[in-house]
Amino acid sequence: MGSTVEAGGHPIPTSAVLMASSKHIGSKCFSENVAFLKCKKQDPNPEKCLDKGRDVTRCVLGLLKDLHQRCTKEMDAYAGCMYYNTNEFELCRKEQQEFEKACPLG
Repeated sequence: MGSTVEAGGHPIPTSAVLMASSKHIGSKCFSENVAFLKCKKQDPNPEKCLDKGRDVTRCVLGLLKDLHQRCTKEMDAYAGCMYYNTNEFELCRKEQQEFEKACPLG
C-alpha cells in the first residue's frame, strides 16, 4: 500500500485508512456522526438524512487530509500495517503508537 492520499491531494478512505484513523474520526467528527444517527433513528427514509451523511463524509475526508499533511510518514506506516494485517489492531501497535505520538488526539 502506498500513500493514503492520491496525486491530487484528496484522501483515499480505504478500510485500512479509516481503521487507522478511527480514534481521530470518533473524536473530531463526533457531532456530525451523532446528528446523522439521530436523523436515521427519527426517519427510516434514507433521503431524509443525505445532508447529515454529507456532513459526516466532509468531516472525515477533511480530517484525513489534515492528518496526512501533519504526519504523513506515521499515518502511511500505520495504514500500511493495517492493510497488510487485514485491519488487526493488535498486529500494528508499534505503528499505532508512532502515529498517535505524531498526531495526538484533540
